[in-house]
Amino acid sequence: MKKIAVLTSGGDAPGMNAAVRAVVRKGIYEGLQIAGVYNGYQGLIQGKIEQLELGSVGDIIQRGGTMLRSARSPEFMTEEGRAEAVRQLHANGIDGLVVIGGDGSFRGAYELVKLGIPCVCVPATIDNDINGTQFTIGFDSALNTVIDAIDKIRDTATSHERTFIIEVMGRDAGDLALWSGLAGGAETILIPEEGFAIDEIITRLQSGSGRGKKHSIIIVAEGVMTGSALAEVLKEKAGIETRVSVLGHIQRGGSPSARDRVIASQYGARAVEVLCEGRSGIAIGMQNNMVVDYDLDVVFNPSDHTFDKQLYKLSKELSI
Repeated sequence: MKKIAVLTSGGDAPGMNAAVRAVVRKGIYEGLQIAGVYNGYQGLIQGKIEQLELGSVGDIIQRGGTMLRSARSPEFMTEEGRAEAVRQLHANGIDGLVVIGGDGSFRGAYELVKLGIPCVCVPATIDNDINGTQFTIGFDSALNTVIDAIDKIRDTATSHERTFIIEVMGRDAGDLALWSGLAGGAETILIPEEGFAIDEIITRLQSGSGRGKKHSIIIVAEGVMTGSALAEVLKEKAGIETRVSVLGHIQRGGSPSARDRVIASQYGARAVEVLCEGRSGIAIGMQNNMVVDYDLDVVFNPSDHTFDKQLYKLSKELSI
């Protein structure tokens, strides 16, 4: 390896910049040239590639979003688009690529691997839905944003003695809802991995009201249903009036937490090491508080997706 490139793709996540910084500075430390690809895979096809130096990534570790920016690329989904991406990499003398992003970004890297481009992937998504790693970059920051919102909404819920439904992101994974619901003291948490009975929710709300409880917080992951849809069901079946808050893209923004800055630095540096070892088709992650690397095949195996059942059980026990 003499020259490697780094790109960010998919939805932005707090900590992406810290990962880019780590790739650039670790690469230079190892004696490599580093290039930045702007606007993800679309920028790669268009040749938006620039040399990065130590100063290029100064003062970005604390910033949300991604300095390399991101974009959707329908063109990269075609054979012609991928062929052009490979041509651009070769034309710029790039020997390996670090891809920072989520599931879709990893699949794009996998296609490049099949075309002979050495790639290593760094998981960055607030959804925390990448198989093979316990934590993705951005999850902790988004979690803290959600918890802060829950705390503020609870103040209003208490003042007005109301039930609030808070809809959070997560796509088909319930980690953001589960962790924030437990940390925020929510009475009900709905996640895609576990079914639910609407009658049970109604009974829980009525039971709380019967013992003098003045408010309730329901956290619903977007992969289950929308907050407004749940509100309609509760009103129709039990006459329960609720207020709905959809946190939306506010969960993606803001300065990354200390934890996200640290793991982003660890993941980015390890990605460079893996490329220098001559390996490809590898994902970086964390297991038992240790940074690990593993084959990309693991990421794409649906049977490998797990969630913390004990944490979900605990959330139900503590919300009685």
